[in-house]
Amino acid sequence: MFGLIDNSKIFSITSKAPKYVFFVFVIVLSIGLLEALVLSPEDYIQSHSVRIMYVHVPSAWISIGIFLLIGILSIGSVIFKNKIFSIIAKSLAPSGLVFNIIALVTGSIWGKPTWGTWWAWDSRITSMLILCLFYILYILSWRIIEDKNKLNKITSLIGMLGLINIPIIKFSVDWWSTLHQPSSVRLLEKTTIHSSMLVPLTLMTAAFALFSLLIFLMKYNTEMIKIKNKGLDRL
Repeated sequence: MFGLIDNSKIFSITSKAPKYVFFVFVIVLSIGLLEALVLSPEDYIQSHSVRIMYVHVPSAWISIGIFLLIGILSIGSVIFKNKIFSIIAKSLAPSGLVFNIIALVTGSIWGKPTWGTWWAWDSRITSMLILCLFYILYILSWRIIEDKNKLNKITSLIGMLGLINIPIIKFSVDWWSTLHQPSSVRLLEKTTIHSSMLVPLTLMTAAFALFSLLIFLMKYNTEMIKIKNKGLDRL
């Protein structure tokens, strides 16, 4: 099942996909910004500063989700000894890091009027900072390690170790006393956020996911071109 993978067939699809993804991204982002900045109400306590949520929360979700994928792909790379998993993970990492940084920065901006400080060593914030360090370490490893066998082992190890931090981020507000508010959007329980805010939040999350997909496709296509130039059409 995970034997030889024909990269030329995959590339024929991924090389054409970015322009379509970009088109959908622009539409969804435009509608999302309209909802978030114009149509959604201001908060009765936080006023218009609550609109930072429409960037902060989706960025955090996307950065966490991408590293979760990287961790799973790292496990797959170790188990199935297939380098395609590592290439996909490598291609996902840049957008994950970008959104991680956006989440940290917007969280600090939001924290100033809400908590009265730009930064607090809160369990959620700290665990997100640790996630950022895992992203940086993962990407740097791809850049500085030249031995291919050692490279795949080290990057996979970083990806798997980083998985430990994912549930810590998720449940940090439940496990420890924290300034950060509990999750308002839950998959298995009733969502406590009003639909007037949930709609733009969902749209902005979809827009950011599409942007991540676009960056991934561009990075993945670049990696496939490198492989093709080296004469390795199959992994």
